[in-house]
Amino acid sequence: MKSRYVVRLFFSTLLIGGIAAVFTGFIVRWNEFHTYFSSFDIKQLLLTSAWLFGVGLLFSVISQMGFFAYLTIHRFGLGIFRSVKLWNSVQFVLIAFVLFDLVYLRYSAFGNGQSILPFISPAVIILIAGLIVAYIKAKSTNRGAFIPALFFMVTATIIEWVPVLRVNEESWLFLMLYPLIICNAYQLLILHKYNEKSVDTPVRGKGGSITGQAPGQN
Repeated sequence: MKSRYVVRLFFSTLLIGGIAAVFTGFIVRWNEFHTYFSSFDIKQLLLTSAWLFGVGLLFSVISQMGFFAYLTIHRFGLGIFRSVKLWNSVQFVLIAFVLFDLVYLRYSAFGNGQSILPFISPAVIILIAGLIVAYIKAKSTNRGAFIPALFFMVTATIIEWVPVLRVNEESWLFLMLYPLIICNAYQLLILHKYNEKSVDTPVRGKGGSITGQAPGQN
C-alpha cells in the first residue's frame, strides 16, 4: 500500500473512532446527556462530547494496532502452516475458544450466581457483527477471506476489549465495544480498496487473504 493511503487509513479510522464513541456515549450515558439538554447546559454538553471524542481516538488507535498486528500474524500463520485450509481451521478453532473464554471467564469472575445471559449477549453481538462484516468482505474480495475476516472481527476485538473487561463496568464495556467493532470493520472493508488504488491494475485476493491482493503481493 502506498504511504499516502496508509496515512489516509490512519486518520480516517481516527475520525470514525471519535464519532462512534460520541454516538455510543449518547446512548449508554443518555441520563447524563438528558440532564444537560434539560438544563440547556451547552458548555458541559460540549465538554463531555469532546471528552468522548478523545476517548474514541484512543479506542481507534488500539483498533489500528490490533489490525496491523493481525496482518503480521496472518502472514506468519500462512507461512507456518503452509496451507490456507489448515490455517483457516486453526483460526476457526481459536474463534470458538475465545468466544467461550469471553463468556466463561467473565461469568466466573463477575457472575456471583447471576443469570449467565448478560454474559452471553456481548459474545453474541461480537459474533453477529463479525459474521456480517466477514460476509461483506468475502463478497467484496474472495470466499477465502471469510474465516480470516471473522477471526479478526471476533478475536482481535475481544483482545482489544480486555482493558475494560477487567473493570466490568457496563457503560464502559459498551462505550469501548461499539467503536472497536466499527473501527475494525472499517479497516477490514477498506483495506483492499486502498491496495487496489496502490497498483496500476486492480486485483482480487485469493487463498484466504484479507488484504484484497493476490498471494505474493501482501
